[in-house]
Amino acid sequence: MTYIVNDNCIACKYTDCVEVCPVDCFYEGENMLVIHPDECIDCGVCEPECPADAIRPDTDPEAEKWVEFNRKYSEMWPVIVTKKDPLPDAEEMDGKEGKMDLFSEAPGEGG
Repeated sequence: MTYIVNDNCIACKYTDCVEVCPVDCFYEGENMLVIHPDECIDCGVCEPECPADAIRPDTDPEAEKWVEFNRKYSEMWPVIVTKKDPLPDAEEMDGKEGKMDLFSEAPGEGG
């Protein structure tokens, strides 16, 4: 099993999860995070830290498509290990539908 980040993270990008990850498997895009599925050790400590409920186990019924999505972008984006402020409209965007339209492939700063 592994954990994934889904589209609930888009336009929010809370980073509470990266501080608790013991293996630094989070990667930062411009407006979301992903987890490298081969680096995740399935500890689950990140899942309850996400205010947007964007981190799910790969056993979740909707998670299958997100495993490869997370893999793809974790290989393109820089690792993130330090908590940062969420995006400016995070509270407003939390829970919104159709956020894939807002997704950016651009990398974040990492760090």
